[in-house]
Amino acid sequence: MDQSVAIQETLAEEEYCIIAVQGVLCEGDSRQSRLLGLVRYRPEGGGQEHALFLYTHRRMAITGDDVSLDQIVPISRDFTLEEVSPEGELYILGSDVTVQLDTAELSLVFHLPFGSHTRMFLQEVSRAHPGLDPATPDPEFLWLSRYRCARREPEPPATRVWNSAPGTWPGSARIGGGRVHSPRQSLPWRENWCVCIGAAWLSCKSSAALRDWAVHRPGVQKSLVHPGTGGHDEVTGSSSFDDSKPNGKGLLVDQSSRGQDKPENLLPRQNKSKSEITDMVRSSTITVSDKAHILSVQKFGLRDTIVKSQLMQKEEDYTYIQSFRFFVGTYNVNGQSPKECLRPWLSDGIQAPDVYCVGFQELDLSKEAFFFHDTPKEEEWFKAVSDSLHPDAKYAKVKLIRLVGIMLLLYVKQEHAAHISEVEAETVGTGIMGRMGNKGGVAIRFQFHNTSICVVNSHLAAHTEEYERRNQDYKDICSRMQFCQLDPSLPPLTISKHDVILWLGDLNYRIEELDVEKVKKLIEEKAFQTLYAYDQLRAQVAAKAVFEGFEEGELTFQPTYKYDTGSNDWDTSEKCRAPAWCDRVLWKGKNITQLSYQSHMALKTSDHKPVSSVFDIGVRVVNEELYRKTLEEIVRSLDKLENASIPSVSLSKREFSFQNVKYMQLQVESFTIQNGQVPCQFEFINKPNEESYCKQWLHANPSRGFLLPNTAIEIKLALFVNKTTATKLNSGEDKIEDILVLHLDRGKDYFLSVSGNYLPSCFGSPIHTLCHMKEPILDLPLETIRELTLMQLHTEDDGSQLEKSMEIPKELWMMVDYLYRNAVQQEDLFQQPGLRWEFEHIRDCLDTGTIDTLSASNHSVAEALLLFLESLPEPVICYSAYRTCLECSGNLTASKQVITTLPACHRNVFTYLMAFLQELLKNSTKNHLDDNILASIFGSLLLRNPAGDQKLEMAEKKKAQEFIHQFLCNSP
Repeated sequence: MDQSVAIQETLAEEEYCIIAVQGVLCEGDSRQSRLLGLVRYRPEGGGQEHALFLYTHRRMAITGDDVSLDQIVPISRDFTLEEVSPEGELYILGSDVTVQLDTAELSLVFHLPFGSHTRMFLQEVSRAHPGLDPATPDPEFLWLSRYRCARREPEPPATRVWNSAPGTWPGSARIGGGRVHSPRQSLPWRENWCVCIGAAWLSCKSSAALRDWAVHRPGVQKSLVHPGTGGHDEVTGSSSFDDSKPNGKGLLVDQSSRGQDKPENLLPRQNKSKSEITDMVRSSTITVSDKAHILSVQKFGLRDTIVKSQLMQKEEDYTYIQSFRFFVGTYNVNGQSPKECLRPWLSDGIQAPDVYCVGFQELDLSKEAFFFHDTPKEEEWFKAVSDSLHPDAKYAKVKLIRLVGIMLLLYVKQEHAAHISEVEAETVGTGIMGRMGNKGGVAIRFQFHNTSICVVNSHLAAHTEEYERRNQDYKDICSRMQFCQLDPSLPPLTISKHDVILWLGDLNYRIEELDVEKVKKLIEEKAFQTLYAYDQLRAQVAAKAVFEGFEEGELTFQPTYKYDTGSNDWDTSEKCRAPAWCDRVLWKGKNITQLSYQSHMALKTSDHKPVSSVFDIGVRVVNEELYRKTLEEIVRSLDKLENASIPSVSLSKREFSFQNVKYMQLQVESFTIQNGQVPCQFEFINKPNEESYCKQWLHANPSRGFLLPNTAIEIKLALFVNKTTATKLNSGEDKIEDILVLHLDRGKDYFLSVSGNYLPSCFGSPIHTLCHMKEPILDLPLETIRELTLMQLHTEDDGSQLEKSMEIPKELWMMVDYLYRNAVQQEDLFQQPGLRWEFEHIRDCLDTGTIDTLSASNHSVAEALLLFLESLPEPVICYSAYRTCLECSGNLTASKQVITTLPACHRNVFTYLMAFLQELLKNSTKNHLDDNILASIFGSLLLRNPAGDQKLEMAEKKKAQEFIHQFLCNSP
């Protein structure tokens, strides 16, 4: 996900976020997630200036509402940004990149995720430096004055150590036990900043001077940030606690630092010394025979593309299968902190694994973890796992990824570090509105030698009857989990595009058709196969609804849920949940042998029992001599194609018609590109004066690619209308019409036409428009819908208009009335997602006026209500009143006065919703809602920041929630 979009919403019109990367700010033992954005400003007089904007954030940074400005570091001449790592320790390719940011006033250390995206981020930062040419005028950064706030009280001088807190202004600072910053006189304009001000880059140091400088920094080894280094991780909650020190129990928790090695200097991996491995792992490649190298070059010519493609096709000619042992474990910890040693689960009774894949669910059940992603339990469980790995081997942490309470850890033996590459991590939240991360999945993918591996940890929807939602969660994770590749010209990788897939987690499938006592009786008799016949996952896999092509070992252990915490007794609570095999491990791929599959009854911290599975997995390893021979053969054959003719392809289809397109309902058309005798690269290109190759509601997958002679590829055109595009389609300002240009490198262009019709919807329609629609929107002529959608919103009451319109949209009333009649006591309302097909049914009922036929779960109707409010082009509290509402937060009388200034239809909707939410709170003992949850959920929907306006900091964000909160706690 491109998080720079969220940052852009917080910037002024003349400011542009070039790129953003997720990182972790390290302060002593503290780890805090930060979003780093590189922002460019172009003064009217010419030139450009840059600054790093550091944001705190909650959940995934999807919109500006999800981030809050924390610090600004202008990029001027004395700014330095360097990769750092303690000397003498093992580096592992794929572990987080540690960078140190130094200015005259501060020093900050960040962990940035390894991968292609961080590489691009660091390259852009290097380009942003103004240089050391004295003829170039110093940047003035006057544009940053808009972020200035009240002057801080001066702080007493103090010596600053490695991880001093940001925002302090010491007289001196010691960084990494070496260099000391001398006190500098702050410029007058700097003294009024509430954010830390720094300055620019070190790339102009000569390599000799840098080596001399590094020698005098004991304990710290540094390398310049330069093109070719970096990483990718665009997910919320990903972090690292690497101190790069042995923990005394055989674990090396490592940092990575990479330079740029030339392939010809790389030796066979098996024969490398420790120093050579250190240098090698710094690089984004390992050997010329690895897929890591095959796809490592970002820009390459057609000849290189052909070589790489044919090398991958002929992989079996130069590789052999070698078996490695994998440990895969999953544990739902029910929000508990670790209270017992994890060795009975992780290391007792087994040989030391080569790779550990360890997943957790429900790491933290607090509201703070739900609405804000930080939690101290991440570090607690990370340490507990690290201390319990097998004592007969040393391990390095490759990656940690977390989404709220779902966490996945990947470790490898020290000796395998050099063979890990292309590490990427992503998350997918499947909670309500597809954003909440209380349910969903996290995944880590990597190359191990020449085999691609993807490990997925998921927590699917709960409750026995909700197997369809579990199926939907699984499909969402599969479709939305995408990993960037090192070569940006290649499309993202999905889970299915890996040689080996390991899927673990609390899948939450239950045992059905048996009462609790019958289940317990079969367990007591150890009749597990009889019980397994009633397992929901078995039934859904058999029906090919989920996990098609996956395998699972025989269940020879009793169900792992639900127990009384601290015991091996079945649930004795009032709900008395039936036992179930919620916690599972499945796999997909070749050369995989499961050696064990078991639960671990000795651990009693949670109401679940941990599960483990040990595998021997055959991995493709390169034979260097055979590789060189294969490469020579490919190059010789390629020479014959050098003078080939112009590439030409045939398309199976050039005209595409999408009929009766509906809001948030995907339609897909596909066609095939058949290549001729000449290798070719293809790409959809932008038309003149257009920013994208297609309109926002359309997407081609893949949008670019490469074809060998006489091969073909299927292209899918996906059409999806959401809140961004619906309003203009409703009004007729946009239509389902587009022309796509398919361009062949060194060849001609092909034109594809897209047409269709959109069925207008109440979703994406303005409030005042819907109030004037007394008939269902689909019963109205298109011209009437167009006129009403384009009608201006009047801020003052107009008696003649009031006679023509309803007080609130009938569609809003239908949903709220349904919930009032059926769901005021519904547990976890507005916190659990509904079913997609039920949302489509609800939308159709609203758009056709057939509310009598509405039949859907309470959760689906609740989510539809939230999606309706999110789709409003003008929010319930109009953009023009936004700032005033913040200023009135905490003053109920003044806040009520602001509401009276809203247009009548908006005022009526706000009053109606507040009355409904207050009714829900009266039933909080049943539905478990409280005013803070509702204020957080509805605050960002009813009170939205105007597009392009400066984003609020966290304190002001809370004012927006407080504005809604005061209406929930008081009568309107």
